[in-house]
Amino acid sequence: MNRREFFKTGTQAAVLGTLTATGRSARADTSPAKGAALTPAVLKSYTAEDHRRRLQNIALGERGVRACLRKHLITDYLPGHCVYNLGEYPCRKPWDPDDWDERELDKLRDDGIRLIQVHEEWNDSQRLFGADKYSPVNPAGFRRFVEMVHRRGMKLIVYVSTGFFQRTDPDFREEWARKQDLVEIYFHYARCSPASPGWRAYLLSKLTRILDDYGVDGLYNDAGYIKLWNNRQPPTPDEVLAFNESEASDGAVCDLLALIYAEVKRRGGLVKLHISGANKPQTDLKVYDYLWVGEGGNNGDKLRDVVKNHPPYVAPCLDMSRAKIGSEDELYLHAIPYMQFPVLLAGRPFTGERAMIPGIHYPPEEKCFWTRHCRAIWKHYQANPDGPHSYGWWDSCPGRPEARPVHARWLKQYLPMVEEGTWAWLEIGDSDLFAQPPPKDVVASAFANREFHLVLANYGQSAAEVVTRDAYAPAADAGPARKQWTVPARSLCIVRRCGA
Repeated sequence: MNRREFFKTGTQAAVLGTLTATGRSARADTSPAKGAALTPAVLKSYTAEDHRRRLQNIALGERGVRACLRKHLITDYLPGHCVYNLGEYPCRKPWDPDDWDERELDKLRDDGIRLIQVHEEWNDSQRLFGADKYSPVNPAGFRRFVEMVHRRGMKLIVYVSTGFFQRTDPDFREEWARKQDLVEIYFHYARCSPASPGWRAYLLSKLTRILDDYGVDGLYNDAGYIKLWNNRQPPTPDEVLAFNESEASDGAVCDLLALIYAEVKRRGGLVKLHISGANKPQTDLKVYDYLWVGEGGNNGDKLRDVVKNHPPYVAPCLDMSRAKIGSEDELYLHAIPYMQFPVLLAGRPFTGERAMIPGIHYPPEEKCFWTRHCRAIWKHYQANPDGPHSYGWWDSCPGRPEARPVHARWLKQYLPMVEEGTWAWLEIGDSDLFAQPPPKDVVASAFANREFHLVLANYGQSAAEVVTRDAYAPAADAGPARKQWTVPARSLCIVRRCGA
């Protein structure tokens, strides 16, 4: 099969089958998913009446919204993301996907998940089992998992890093990295310089092999982002400082990111990028499809304010290892009005055993948050083997039983309002959509396609009254059409214009 065509399978994977670990074609399950379908291609499926409704609704937004934070045309957007925990790493025995994972992936697909992301447990960064940071700890098991994901019409991306590399790895070269190491839990990562030709040659050959050999649909890049501008560490002997670095332009690292992005897109794949915390890359170059934000974030209001105007598409993941929320709905309050949707943590229970493996050196708990957090999860798992479970590094301890059903409930409402070809007006200011301006703590955003949706988010501490000019109905149920809406404190509602 042509590699480029393989990457383009998407929904076709459920019909055409995928490649097995032996390279033979496997017949896939052709039954339709129970959850929401992938967003349809406008030019392929819309009738003349569909186009008429879409254009009429766009006109409503174009003429009715005179000021907003940002306007955007939604294309090529998959909002249902799940970080799937394959198992523990480091570990005594590598994970091995089986029928349990088949059932788990069925549930995720039925709940609307369309993008599976695996974190660093997929690889062998510490070389415990004969692999390395750019190859699976269990090659046969990983190929089987890739096939499982594709058979359900979902995409799979894997963890890589354009900066972090184990300093004790036999392939590591001192001239690749400045002295800006990251030492946490089981790893001692150097931050390799994007200006090092030697590092680039090594890294890019590894990344293209991942894309070409394992059938994955792209990369999640935990960048280990290095700003060379005003960097206190001296350049290494291998570095070529080709770009004019500045506070507003990270030349070398973004040149590297753009090259990788082009390689992935050439194969029909996608890139999710993480810089650090809630940061975005300092460049005008196209370097990602999705930007992961939220690591270390413990306050949803602060995270929302920082990332609400980041270039799309943003995939927020508030760090629940540190954050406190009033309810699960709060995660969606901060995201949906800004055309964002939270990432789900799921897959195998995250037991925390990775912080307890004999022969692995761990920083003491009092000096390392992740050692402390993973061991707390391990203690809870031992005392509560039936849950509630945690499902990832950034999950709470104990886990949150309502996280998954609430995610599915909001995703069911979100998918229809961001289907392909939707125009969005985010954080509306002056407009004719309301009979009177919404209260100051209420943010309203509009989404126009075959339907016209309004998102009303109340960030205040008391209920707010919103009066729309036209009649709307709740998107979540068959409630009556009306023009007056009471939005409770710290809550969100999505409404659909009647007669649209």
